[in-house]
Amino acid sequence: MKKIKKIINKKNKSKIVCLTAYSKNIAEEVDKYVDIVLVGDSLGSVLYNYSTTRKVTLTEMINHSKSVRLGVKKSLMVVDMPYNTYSTSNAALKNAKKIIKETKCDAVKLEGGKKIIHQIKLLTKNKIPVMGHLGLLPQSTKGKFKSKGKTTKEINQLINDALLLQKNGVFAIVLECIKTPIAKQITKSLNIPTIGIGSSVHCDGQVLVTDDLIGLNQTNIKFVKQFLNVKKYINVGLRKYASEVRSKKYPTKKHSY
Repeated sequence: MKKIKKIINKKNKSKIVCLTAYSKNIAEEVDKYVDIVLVGDSLGSVLYNYSTTRKVTLTEMINHSKSVRLGVKKSLMVVDMPYNTYSTSNAALKNAKKIIKETKCDAVKLEGGKKIIHQIKLLTKNKIPVMGHLGLLPQSTKGKFKSKGKTTKEINQLINDALLLQKNGVFAIVLECIKTPIAKQITKSLNIPTIGIGSSVHCDGQVLVTDDLIGLNQTNIKFVKQFLNVKKYINVGLRKYASEVRSKKYPTKKHSY
């Protein structure tokens, strides 16, 4: 709970940095710079080329989270509950307990507001830390992804859902692809932090898929900024290796038994 209190206390003080990780090696590096490491069900598209996060299984999430746990030492580790694992309150509690027990993560994340409030209420009642997720909900969205907060109905629902999530014990809320003025309004109206993705600088923190920002995963999503092209460096190493094998420069005696 100390890690969660630390995140909450950052509200209005310092920006929260969050990135995804799906393996120990990436988690070790990400952990050095972030406050939250998220094992996102985005691994479905990034690693498995699934057309939707709905195809991600509980087993896949747990296995990747076990690997990530080995690399996370200081950050808060949050795991996405995959599609159809929290369709009822009992299922949510059973699967959340399973995720936490098997992965040793610090919290779980669920997508939605009023529709899943009974599930969230049961989890928090059982002292399971929950991160919320509003706006664009990949597990619920069919077809092209669109930003949220355009109509009065959408705006009112987003604000009401955010307040409802806070009331029922979530410690932070991811705001995905929500129009800037609405994301700003929600952030100001809450006592808990908001973590933005495509929802402007006005959120209390930001999250991105690590593979996207380092250029390992090619995407044209509007909110993604590529901070590095890691493929360039990978290719240098691979080209050199292939060249030395073919020219018999590798392995030398130094690399042989």
